Amino acid sequence: MSDNVASQIKETVTTNNVVLFMKGTKSMPQCGFSSRVAGVLNFMGVDYADVNVLADENIRQGIKDYSDWPTVPQLYIKGEFVGGCDIITEMTLSGELDTLLAENEVAFDKDAADKIREANA
Repeated sequence: MSDNVASQIKETVTTNNVVLFMKGTKSMPQCGFSSRVAGVLNFMGVDYADVNVLADENIRQGIKDYSDWPTVPQLYIKGEFVGGCDIITEMTLSGELDTLLAENEVAFDKDAADKIREANA
């Protein structure tokens, strides 16, 4: 990974409270896993930056090197790598994601988060 790509990724994750590196965009995801994570964030009303890895091969590979995580999507909160689709799904259902967002002073709709848990109970 070039220093340029690494610094671009670092700047993106540190200047935005919440960032989702995904295939496609939050309004038009291009894979099921990206769609699921974007769907959770959208439904919970989280304000986040989306980075379409399909638009830039350097970013697509660079984000995997940056996080040492082999797959996309990847969610970052306040510069910290949180996880991919399975981890975010588990955290949403356990309430851990609510806690993490609240601790980092990221606004979200608690009622929407509860509805997701109710629907999946």
